[in-house]
Amino acid sequence: MEGKRLHVRCPGCEGELVVDAATGEVISHREAGRVPGGGKDFDSLLKGLDEGKARAEAVFEQEKAAMKDRQRLLDEKFEAALKRAEEDPDQGPPRRPFELD
Repeated sequence: MEGKRLHVRCPGCEGELVVDAATGEVISHREAGRVPGGGKDFDSLLKGLDEGKARAEAVFEQEKAAMKDRQRLLDEKFEAALKRAEEDPDQGPPRRPFELD
């Protein structure tokens, strides 16, 4: 019986088990009813891949535009903070809590 393999149908998942007769170990397991590619044909899988690529490209372009605009927004915020600092000069460091006694 050396090297002999048994093909057994699994009662739990209806899959096919290949078992080594000498050791009793499961060599492989194939799920029942599972179609490669999730049941889709090659053309629909290729179309899904193209749609995913287009979606990723659109997200990339959106983020790229946001990064260009980000520098302008940061510059505007800095200028506004600089104006506020010039209009309301600092009164010195804040008092520490133990100095209030």
